[in-house]
Amino acid sequence: MKEYLRKVFSENTKTKKTVGVVLVVVGFIGLITPFTPWGFLFFVGLEMLGIRFLLWDKIKTRFKK
Repeated sequence: MKEYLRKVFSENTKTKKTVGVVLVVVGFIGLITPFTPWGFLFFVGLEMLGIRFLLWDKIKTRFKK
């Protein structure tokens, strides 16, 4: 299943962008509403759109030591 999804997303960029936008919208709604456990989908959607978490490299180097 994992290989199939990887193949679908690599071949169909429109599908990847659509899923990314949907995850960003759903995740943003989860971030602004209280008591919703799916706020992390905002960051997953941004990753799918190609926008990396700004401080990710700093976090990795700090915990790597």
